[in-house]
Amino acid sequence: MKHDDSTKDPDEPLDAVLRGWRVDSPLPPRFQEQVWRRIGRAEANGEGAVWSGLLHSLERALARPALAGAYVAVLLAAGLSAGHWQVQREAAQLDRMLGLRYVQAVDPYQAPRN
Repeated sequence: MKHDDSTKDPDEPLDAVLRGWRVDSPLPPRFQEQVWRRIGRAEANGEGAVWSGLLHSLERALARPALAGAYVAVLLAAGLSAGHWQVQREAAQLDRMLGLRYVQAVDPYQAPRN
């Protein structure tokens, strides 16, 4: 009879090594105090405060299903509009190019007009 290894965790050897890992070198003096001082300075300077505030307000707004659906609809409409505009531009360029080729095929001595 075969033994089923499908229930065995593939990360088990790694977990065992990580559990046995010990750091012997001590931290520098007053390390924890310096870390908290740097965190306090960063918060006082407002580093990332604008982005975190913006992200927080966006998360709060998108927690409401109606607003999240409207946001997705607006993004979808913007993407479709941009795609349509790009296709129209490329189609107009292709029409001009094919028109020039036709004129040159009918009258090869005709100078192309831009």
